[in-house]
Amino acid sequence: MTVLLWILAVLAVPTLIFAVWIAGVFLKEFFNPSPDDGTEAAGAAEKLGLLPAERQNMDHASALPAGWAAALAAVRHGDWQPAAEQLNLIGRDWERRTTVTGYLAELAAKDDEWLLAWEAARPEDPDAAVVRAQSTVNLAWELRGAKKAHYTTQEQFQGFHRTLKGAREEIVRAAALNPEDPTPYVSEIWVALGLGYPNAEMDKLWSEIKSRAPHHFGAHFSALQYWCVKWRGSQQLAFDFAERAAAEAPLGSLLTVLPLIAHFEHDESTDTAADNTPEMLARVDAGLADAAAADPGHPGLANLRHLLAFYLHLQDRHEAALEQFKLVDGYVEALPWSYRGDGAAAYYCQVRNDTVQAVAATD
Repeated sequence: MTVLLWILAVLAVPTLIFAVWIAGVFLKEFFNPSPDDGTEAAGAAEKLGLLPAERQNMDHASALPAGWAAALAAVRHGDWQPAAEQLNLIGRDWERRTTVTGYLAELAAKDDEWLLAWEAARPEDPDAAVVRAQSTVNLAWELRGAKKAHYTTQEQFQGFHRTLKGAREEIVRAAALNPEDPTPYVSEIWVALGLGYPNAEMDKLWSEIKSRAPHHFGAHFSALQYWCVKWRGSQQLAFDFAERAAAEAPLGSLLTVLPLIAHFEHDESTDTAADNTPEMLARVDAGLADAAAADPGHPGLANLRHLLAFYLHLQDRHEAALEQFKLVDGYVEALPWSYRGDGAAAYYCQVRNDTVQAVAATD
């Protein structure tokens, strides 16, 4: 699958997340190796019903609702109607609408025959229009590729920028067809990254989103990427954005994940000291409270749980970490594992199994 699915179970724009490896995080695991070759820990995890690496789902952060899964399966066979029905059922639940739009757009970026049929049958359908806009954004990032800029060809960049500019027109159309929907503007965040919107222009885009869905998880997740130093911001801007959003959000909105992501994106330390400061302990505790208060069906909940499991592990809070691992096991398309690419499942299982072994050692 494409690198961006995270935002995807989160944003549900899975093909859009293109991130760099975080050397410090890898070094932390290097300097904290398992006490054996992993066989004993893997066996202990299996006894708990936890799945091995080869059985981890690499496409999602958690299991999809049955209706969503059925709609995606139908689309893969060329039938757009179940997808249209799902978006109609979702209605004004903007979080879920953005998520399902992202899943559909990922498929349309690869093969859009079913979307063309939908558009032909319902030319002014705002649901088809928003999927089209998002799929064009996804296609642009596919054309660019997931590698760093100096490994990307001029031809790739030209196709990338040309397609993103075309996506802007489709975003405008989708927004006009459904003026209350924040989803087109959430899609535009990834246009902002790719075309290099100046900060002032990003602020205007963010105002459009905030006025429609002030605590939208997927939107915040994407916007934080813009404010990170690796894109269009800085470490200070990223933390300012993350901390402000988390402080303003109601419990259960899951936006306490943002300071954890900001830390993850900018942490270059080679040990776990930076993850065990009073500030980081408080951030993890806030995340636990947020997850406990959230709607169990919130599309972003699993993304928070994956990060909580990781940081609880680094903080030697192994029983609490294992509780989170049990709730997400079987799915690894989420931070921090997804930054490992094809190695995501192996990395996830390594950290999870170390946690299982640490819990067993205290019994």
